[in-house]
Parts: sequence; structure tokens; C-alpha cells
Amino acid sequence: MSDQQGVTLFEAVGGRPFFDALVDRFYVGVETSEVLRPLYPDDLTESRLDLAEFLAQYWGGPPVYSDRKGHPRLRMRHAGFVIGEAERAAWMTAMLDAVDAVALPDEIRTALVDYFEMASTHMINRP
Repeated sequence: MSDQQGVTLFEAVGGRPFFDALVDRFYVGVETSEVLRPLYPDDLTESRLDLAEFLAQYWGGPPVYSDRKGHPRLRMRHAGFVIGEAERAAWMTAMLDAVDAVALPDEIRTALVDYFEMASTHMINRP
């Protein structure tokens, strides 16, 4: 997302610190979710780092995620996990709670939510 002046969403939200905080809030939901918690490793450190780097890069930040892990290939990276409607819904609840914990301009909130809706639906791999 860039506006007419070429400002990316990454820049508009203040850069990497925003994504680190968003991911930290998201993982509060993961840690307390009976649906999500079993899908993640005991130590969430790398999962947090991966998601923060990916989101920052996706929204116009430096390619730290790709430099470290290669092409995102999100669907391939998640293929080993059972992701159905319940998992997607729980993921969206945790992410929307994280997004809504921050006062964001409507345009930015809409862009984030639209992306998360699309990406989480794309990850569904089980009926």
C-alpha cells in the first residue's frame, strides 16, 4: 500500500516497531487460544520474529524476512498444519484483537484487515 506521495503502510505506521507490537499483541491471543496454541511450538520466539519480519516486509519494509528465509511461500510453509474454518476464525479473532488494540486511521485498518482476511482464507487446507 502506497499513497500518492509514495508512503508505504510500513512508513505510515512508524516502521518495524509497529509490526513488533502488533505481533506481540497477536501472540497474546495465540497463547490463550485452545484452537491456535496446539498449532505453534512451545517456544514462540521464532514464530513471533517470522511474522513480524514477514508483515513488515509485505507492507513495504526491508526484505529481512526474505533475506533470512527465502520467498515467503505462505501456503507451502503452512501445509503441515491442519487449518480449517475454526483455525482461520481463531487466527482472525486474535489478529483483529491485535489490530483493534491500536488506534489506526480507517484506511490503514481496512488495508490490514482486508489482507488478513484474504491471507487467512488462503491458508485453509482442510474442510
